[in-house]
Amino acid sequence: MTVTLTGQIDVPADRLAAIRAALPDHIRATRAEPGCLSFEVSEDPAAPGRFLVAEEFADPDAFRAHQARAAASDWGRISAGVPRNYTVTGMPG
Repeated sequence: MTVTLTGQIDVPADRLAAIRAALPDHIRATRAEPGCLSFEVSEDPAAPGRFLVAEEFADPDAFRAHQARAAASDWGRISAGVPRNYTVTGMPG
């Protein structure tokens, strides 16, 4: 069963430069993960500081591995505390 995540992060203006600088490496690392089927992050032109996120992983284990890797990465440190509004489907329980 595939796992999908959709939603957005809302980056405060004082953190935008750091997020923009870290995002390309985060995208590359995520797309290289086993089980990553797609990973897209783009700035919302209608809402300054909002980044739209769409992810798909092959199964719950791949999604959990991604979450753990991301949390322990530079991206995890740089984006810590940034408000996120996500919907995840395909995860058991």
